[in-house]
Amino acid sequence: MRRRIGFALTALTALTAILVPAGPAAAASNGTIRPVRECASLVGDFALPSGVAHVTVATPVPAAATEPAHCDVRGIIDPAVRFQLRLPTSTFAGRYLQYGCGGFCGQLDAPAFPTCGGRPGADMAVGATDDGHVGGGVLANLDGRWGADNQAARDDWTFRAPHVVSQAAKRLIATYYGSPPRRSYFTGCSNGGREGLLLAQRYPTDFDGIAAGAPAFPIAPLAGVFETWVARANTAADGTPILTGDKLPALHAAVVAACDDLDGLVDGQLADPRACRYDPAALACPAGADRPDCLTPAQVRTVHKLYAGPTDAAGRRLYPGGEPYGSELAWFAWVVPVPELGGGIAAQLSDNYLRYLGYPVGTPHSSLADFRFTTAEFHRLAPEGAKGNAMSLDLSRFRRAGGKLVIWHGWADSAIPPVGTLDYYQRLWQRDGSLRQTQQYARVFMVPTMYHCADGSALTEFDPLPELVRWTEHGAAPDRVVAVGRTEPQGPVVRSRPVFPYPLRARYDGSGSVDDANNFVPAAPRQRPNDVIDWVGAGLYAGPPGPVSP
Repeated sequence: MRRRIGFALTALTALTAILVPAGPAAAASNGTIRPVRECASLVGDFALPSGVAHVTVATPVPAAATEPAHCDVRGIIDPAVRFQLRLPTSTFAGRYLQYGCGGFCGQLDAPAFPTCGGRPGADMAVGATDDGHVGGGVLANLDGRWGADNQAARDDWTFRAPHVVSQAAKRLIATYYGSPPRRSYFTGCSNGGREGLLLAQRYPTDFDGIAAGAPAFPIAPLAGVFETWVARANTAADGTPILTGDKLPALHAAVVAACDDLDGLVDGQLADPRACRYDPAALACPAGADRPDCLTPAQVRTVHKLYAGPTDAAGRRLYPGGEPYGSELAWFAWVVPVPELGGGIAAQLSDNYLRYLGYPVGTPHSSLADFRFTTAEFHRLAPEGAKGNAMSLDLSRFRRAGGKLVIWHGWADSAIPPVGTLDYYQRLWQRDGSLRQTQQYARVFMVPTMYHCADGSALTEFDPLPELVRWTEHGAAPDRVVAVGRTEPQGPVVRSRPVFPYPLRARYDGSGSVDDANNFVPAAPRQRPNDVIDWVGAGLYAGPPGPVSP
C-alpha cells in the first residue's frame, strides 16, 4: 500500500546590492566556503525587497552518515511564509538549491541534501517552504480551507512564496558565509513543477537553473476541471466508485499486451502511449458477470471517459489530455478512492480547489458535486486562476539572464496528463522561432512508464539535477538523462534506460540486455512533432507573465 500511493503524494538579482555580509567569504584550499558567522547569530530580522524575514531558530547539526554538518535555520517571512534552510558548515561550495512543494502545500518538509556527486549534497545549501499556510486533514497538501477568505495566503501559494524565500535564502547565505551563492537552483514536481515554470516566467533572475517536473502549470483548468472530471467519471449515482482497484492490473496488462510492440521493442513498457489505441471494450465481462479480469459495461464507459479527458456537451476539450495509456496501475488512490487517504486524491484536490481557492474571494464558489463541464464555468475559473497559472510563453528575460530550464514528465502520469506539457512546449518553441532555438535554454524529457513524479511500472526514478548543474555551470546541454527502475525503494536497479531530449527517442541497438541503458541510442521521432492541442484554454497561453514583486 505505501509504495502504491507514495507517487501520489512528493542568478543573482538586484538583491545582491542590498546584502551586507559580515566580512569576506572564507574559502578553504579545497574550494569550499567556510562560515564567517556563528550559526546561532542568524537569529533575528532581515529586511528583504518583498518583506521581512524573521529567523526564529538557528541550530548547529553534526554530520550524519548521509548528511554534512550544517546550520539548521528556520523562520517566517511576513505575513506567514514558513521556511527552512540547511547551510553546510564545512563543505559549502557556493550552490543554493530550493525545493518546490506539492499539491496545495501547507506543510514544511525538511529540504534534502541532493546527490550530485561525492557525498550526498555536501556542497549545496538547501531550502524549502510551506508556501504561506498550514494545511490540515489526513493529507495536509490536499486541504484548501486556509484560502477560503484569505487572499494573502492564496497569493503566497500561487506565486509569491517561492520568490520571497529565494530572497531570504540569499540574504542569509550572504550573512553566514560572507557572500551570496555563486549559483542558485530550483527543483520541484507537480505544483513544485508549476512553481519552477512560474519562476522562469515571472521572476527570471531568481534562479540560474530550474528543473520543473510534471508541471501543474494550468492550475485552474487542472485542479478545477481535469481532477473534477476524473473523480466524477468514476463515481456512481449512489456515490460509490464504478472502477475498483482490483480491476486495474487486468486493464493495465491488456493495454501493455496490445501496445507494447508499437515502439519496435517488446520490453513490458510503452515508449510513447499516444501510439496506443486499445479499446477497453475488448476487456468487457460476459453478460451479468463482474470479475477482476474483466470490466462491466459501466466500467468500460468510465475507462473511455478517463482516457478521453474532459469535454463539454459539444465535444470541446476543457483540458489538454486525459489519462494516458499505461497509467492504469497509478489510478489506484488517485482515481480509485482509498479509505486510508480519505478518498480519491483527485476528488479531494478538486473539491478543495472549487470550494476554497478557484474563484475570487466573496464570489459564488462550486464543488466537486456541483461543477458543470461547460465553457462558461471553465472561464469563471479564469480570474483567480490567472494568478497561479504558469502559462506564459515569454521566457525571453530568463533566456537573456542565462537561465537553463529542464522540464520532465512521466508518460504514465495519472495526476497530470503528460501531453499537456508537450502542448505547452511546442507553443513555446513556436513562439521562439524554432525547436533548436528553444533547446539552447529549455529542454523536455519524457520518461516512459513513470507515474506522477516518481514510481512506475518499469522506470521509477528520474533525477535531471546533476545534468542541469553541468549545463548551467559548464555549458554542457544535457543530451540524455538515465532513468532507473527498482522493484522496491532503495533496492537494486533492475532496469536503466536513457531518456533523450524530446522529441528524440531511445532505440535499442540490438545487442545486450534491454534493461541496460548502454544498449540504447538516440533516434529521430517517427514523425514530426505535432503536439499543439485544440482546447478551450488555448487563449490562456497568450496572457502576460502575471504579478511581479521586487
